[in-house]
Amino acid sequence: MLESAEYIKIFVGLLAIVNPFGAIPLFISMTADEESSQRRKTINQVAVAVLIILLVTLLLGEQLLHFFGISIDSFRVGGGILILLMAIAMLHAKTSRVRQTAEEAEESIDKESVGVVPLAMPLLAGPGAISAVILAAHRSTAVSHYLIIAVGILLLSLMVWGVLRLSPWIASHVSATGINIFTRIMGLILAAIAVEFIANGLRGLFPVLA
Repeated sequence: MLESAEYIKIFVGLLAIVNPFGAIPLFISMTADEESSQRRKTINQVAVAVLIILLVTLLLGEQLLHFFGISIDSFRVGGGILILLMAIAMLHAKTSRVRQTAEEAEESIDKESVGVVPLAMPLLAGPGAISAVILAAHRSTAVSHYLIIAVGILLLSLMVWGVLRLSPWIASHVSATGINIFTRIMGLILAAIAVEFIANGLRGLFPVLA
């Protein structure tokens, strides 16, 4: 078990990575032609998909690392670099190509439903969020530790659901500049978390640095 402050830090980090507010413009553009009932269905799909993807990652992520023979310290460095790239893109108020390429965005326009792909994966619960969940899960083997992170993932999914439900109101009352400012703040937090991941990974790989 970790201290409560550490769990808050894990949750804030996941919130910064998922960044549901930053997904509002893309969500509105991708669902512009949908009826209200269909849009609500899409929102439900997004929230449930984010929940399932991150919970499966929480339970099976470390086993996958062991299967491929990847040490947790190597994964910390790789995941930290990945998250840092996302943070740099967020500081420029852009969607990182780590999360979604231009080709994927163009292809998604032709899909009937965009709830699972690309909104839930890779836009929200993408490689960065998956890396963060695996690294958080590794910090303790206690069942209560996994339960607390699972509750945090559930709360995060509910926040995604709530933000997307309120997206028309948010888009009409908050300017694009306001959303970009929030995205940049989340990017700054994310950059600090990424540097910490990389530093901890390097100390594990090269003990002489400790």
